[in-house]
Amino acid sequence: MLNIHYFASLRETLGQGSEVLALPADVHDVGCLVMHLATLRGDPWTALQDRSRVLVAVNQTIVEHAHPLTGNEEVAFFPPMTGG
Repeated sequence: MLNIHYFASLRETLGQGSEVLALPADVHDVGCLVMHLATLRGDPWTALQDRSRVLVAVNQTIVEHAHPLTGNEEVAFFPPMTGG
């Protein structure tokens, strides 16, 4: 099972902070997961596809969309942070 978390403005946009999802058979990496969620749920979930506004971490490490998934990960979506 994937433990998926949505942080900051994404939590408000999507209307939820987390969920548990069984890895669909056709989802083999982060990019496929993003497409699956956007296709299945439509707007506003398409916001997850904007790589300039959404970072993804798997097991607390920021990854690219080509990062493979096995189905036992913690996946987090969050906007880039700025600091000073």
